[in-house]
Amino acid sequence: MNDNAKQNDPLAQMEGQVWALAAVIATLRAAGTGSLEKALVADPARTEVLEAAGIVSREGDEVTAGPALQLGTASSNAASARLSSLRQAVAAAEGEAATGWASQSDDVLLDQGRASAATGHALATRLVPSLPGLADRLATAGSRVLDIGTGTGALALAVAQDLPHTHVTGIDNLERAILLARREVDGAGAHGDRVDLRHQDAVDLRERDAYDLVWLPAPFLSDDALQASLPHVAAALTEGGWLVAGTNPVPHEPLLAAVANWTATRNGGSGLTSHRMAEALSGLGFQDVRQIPTVPGGPVLVAGRRPQAAASAS
Repeated sequence: MNDNAKQNDPLAQMEGQVWALAAVIATLRAAGTGSLEKALVADPARTEVLEAAGIVSREGDEVTAGPALQLGTASSNAASARLSSLRQAVAAAEGEAATGWASQSDDVLLDQGRASAATGHALATRLVPSLPGLADRLATAGSRVLDIGTGTGALALAVAQDLPHTHVTGIDNLERAILLARREVDGAGAHGDRVDLRHQDAVDLRERDAYDLVWLPAPFLSDDALQASLPHVAAALTEGGWLVAGTNPVPHEPLLAAVANWTATRNGGSGLTSHRMAEALSGLGFQDVRQIPTVPGGPVLVAGRRPQAAASAS
């Protein structure tokens, strides 16, 4: 293969992008135990990859991190989220026929869980105060939050940490995830005492008027499971309580859209858009339904308030 052919080889370009992503993850992990500046200096060859990818810039001996890398260091969970995705990609390359999260390794589950802690903190500190009446409810002793698809419990723990009067119940249909979550909760200190974990599918939820806030991560449930569980989730809310559903944005770039569809299919999840989720909540009688963007390219949250007239499940 001549030099021009090598330069135009799309597979070589994609392989280079994989290594660039690995350099980003390694740098973010190193920055988590020190600083971004030290992480960039510690491995000059790795930083050269970041420079070639346009993620950092250099002027003389000074290296400056670009916005993407700086945004990653703002969240201690950014590296875990990317690492989880990369591990799943490796599993796919090795021919593992994943049919859901049950097929993922403990490391993938833990990485995904650690990434969700940032979502929990954002829910408690930024979203809760913005939803009418919710902050007052959750500031009352005995208030309750339901974390559907709790995984390894990181989101539930984050909510319990930031909302000291609230009891959080986490449910998951994967028993192995609940076992991992119990280990995390046991080592979490005092706020872990306000987290309860159950091996349960959202489809089987039959509690009524129990929770002031329900978190529903739509991409982690299949379309059938979402359709079957939503009426029961609505009934589990207290009157005036809020349901907040996380949905993935629809990528405009064809490759990213195809990857999003493949990963959702492999993991048995849903590609439900924020618009369709908002329509589903309105159809169930939820009021004040709103779509809330997060970071650019990040999840879109869909929130709805159960009306005072009780919603019931058939």
